[in-house]
Amino acid sequence: MSYTRDYARQEPTRAELDAGAGWQLVEFGAPWCPHCSGAQLVVKEWLDAHADIGHVKIEDGKGRPAGRSYQVKLWPTLVLLRDGEEVARVV
Repeated sequence: MSYTRDYARQEPTRAELDAGAGWQLVEFGAPWCPHCSGAQLVVKEWLDAHADIGHVKIEDGKGRPAGRSYQVKLWPTLVLLRDGEEVARVV
């Protein structure tokens, strides 16, 4: 797997994320968010060094179900999942 530049066209459901196998980095943010844009180089470098980890970028905002299910309050929020279970979070 590798770094995903664009936000997902279709937001995955919480059930889909929970059903994921292996390691996955779920990134919540918005394309217009300067903090999200500023974090991209670091996220890309980290994912390049951890090629076995999948990457999903989810555009978050008011009423977006995936972000609410993970209680995202600030952007960017990075959630590391292992077999669908949260093991780490960076805000």
